[in-house]
Amino acid sequence: MTGRKIRNMEEFAEVSGISRPTVSKYFNDPDSVRKSTRARIESALEQYDYRPNIFAINQNRKLTKNIGIVVPYLADPFFAEIARNLEMLVIAAGYHPILLSSHGSTAQENDNFESLRAIKPAGALLAPLGRASDKAAVERFCKAVPSVLFDSHISGMGEAFVGHDNIQATKLICEYLCRTGQPPAFFEMRTPTNPNAYRRRNAYCEAMERMGHPVHLLQAEGGGWDFEKIGLEGGTKVIEKHSLPTDTILCSNDRLAIGFLAAAYQKGLRVGLGAGAALRVAGHDDHPFSRYTCPPLTTVSQDYTAIAERSVERLFSLVESGERAENRDEIFFEGKLVMRQSA
Repeated sequence: MTGRKIRNMEEFAEVSGISRPTVSKYFNDPDSVRKSTRARIESALEQYDYRPNIFAINQNRKLTKNIGIVVPYLADPFFAEIARNLEMLVIAAGYHPILLSSHGSTAQENDNFESLRAIKPAGALLAPLGRASDKAAVERFCKAVPSVLFDSHISGMGEAFVGHDNIQATKLICEYLCRTGQPPAFFEMRTPTNPNAYRRRNAYCEAMERMGHPVHLLQAEGGGWDFEKIGLEGGTKVIEKHSLPTDTILCSNDRLAIGFLAAAYQKGLRVGLGAGAALRVAGHDDHPFSRYTCPPLTTVSQDYTAIAERSVERLFSLVESGERAENRDEIFFEGKLVMRQSA
């Protein structure tokens, strides 16, 4: 490898002895040049260790190859997993994913929108904060950039929404818990961060009323995205007050359930099935860690793969057509019951 530093594509074309347009054509699509030319370029790349600035290349195109992906909180393994699926699909399609996290902050989410607009993305896949989003900022971005929303449904925003059927999934696990033991109480955040929590609360209430069972809402204080801590502290309080109306607890999401399991353990309550168990605990989402809790968490799953695939498919249909959708699609995938040892 030579010690010479190549600063741009013009210099690389000069040292490789290949015209600038041909080099540019190669970087846009390696298969678009002759095999012999491709071999010379790749040999020169190894010799000079040159890598083009993909974003600068894209800025010169009418249609870039950048695809923005915005999630509300990348430290949450749920969003990390679905973002991983989206990234791999975008890469496989020959595009460049730009993954940004809003870190639970409205200001950061707005900054993410501005950062993406600056690099002229071909499209974007957005999971907005939801209740905490600046809806005017979301709307401006969606008008400027073809966008598909996933996970967090904000009515009327974007060309399409692809996500989990929270109502069907919540009713499914309510019916299971009622069928196999005492009807559940619903453990949630009093002011949830994610708007899906409200849909799950309403679906729980409707399911319990339909089956003729009392509605019990156990609401933990706290805000933000530290759900395990909120679940631990809120679960500890209801256990210490002896205020559990039933021995079955359905948590609004798996991360709250993980915190509640920790609270039960610390208070000497065995969670699970069979003799000696004081509580049954279930969650929602099939969080990547839920199978490794103690005991493993019964939950209802989201179809990560299907949501990611349909979101990318819907976005690329917009990008390739160059036209905006006449009607906004809303696509929901049903949850599936995942029975483990906790309930």
